[in-house]
Amino acid sequence: MGHESTPGLVPRKMTVQDLAGGLRLCRASGWNQLEEDWRMFLESGGSGGFLIERDGNVLGTAAYMRYDALAWVAMMLVDPQERRAGFGAQLLAEALAALADAPCVGLDATPLGEPLYRRFGFVADYSLARTKATVDCARLPELAGVARPMLANDLEGVCRWDREVFGADRSGLLASLFARAPECAWVADDAGYMFGRPGYLYGQLGPLVAADGGTARALVTRCLSGLGGRTFAMDVPLLDGEWLEFLKSVGFVEERRFTRMFLRGHRHPGIPARQYAICGPEFA
Repeated sequence: MGHESTPGLVPRKMTVQDLAGGLRLCRASGWNQLEEDWRMFLESGGSGGFLIERDGNVLGTAAYMRYDALAWVAMMLVDPQERRAGFGAQLLAEALAALADAPCVGLDATPLGEPLYRRFGFVADYSLARTKATVDCARLPELAGVARPMLANDLEGVCRWDREVFGADRSGLLASLFARAPECAWVADDAGYMFGRPGYLYGQLGPLVAADGGTARALVTRCLSGLGGRTFAMDVPLLDGEWLEFLKSVGFVEERRFTRMFLRGHRHPGIPARQYAICGPEFA
């Protein structure tokens, strides 16, 4: 494909000893991830990451998660001072080689990254919007619906439902989200559920799965009603205009858009129309 390369700098596998280098790139790029997020890639079965370094300094990373039938590429980071040297292409090639046997490979692309992914055979599926709000409880509607705090014994049923809607098994990720941010974990029995997690700059809400928009609104309202003053991002598939209007009405502002892409010939699993917020571009 004629991908660029830089002589002498060869990608290698990341280990937990490289966490500090990955976090440094996150901070340099203004990204939100914490050490716990990086650990999910390095400690989950079949998942991992690659890096390029010079003199012990990490210059670029790529990571991937395997959710059985679905593999997800993420954490495509290059030091701002080292861009346009071909590191992103080298790292993406390594990640895709590691995922050569995956039935489906996807990622969420920024406008900056999309041309590179297209060169590697990714095609657009649908768009998403990053929205963000500092919670103002006065803007929330009256509490309604049957949403309640999630309990540990809800997880098994939630994960079983999530395998259908997400299209693959991410029960390990969901269990970790429940442990990290129980205040963001809510469930509407037989109708929906949501999770969240902390971040370096703001919290992240999602995934949010619901049978309909009313259930999604009830889950978010109940969750946010106890989190006044905190700032959260939600990454929302642009599949339901009314849902986006609701989020704007309670204070969420659209910041940017990105594109969900899959390798050509790979069809997204699951039921995107029931995914009212994704877990984030790094986790799908």
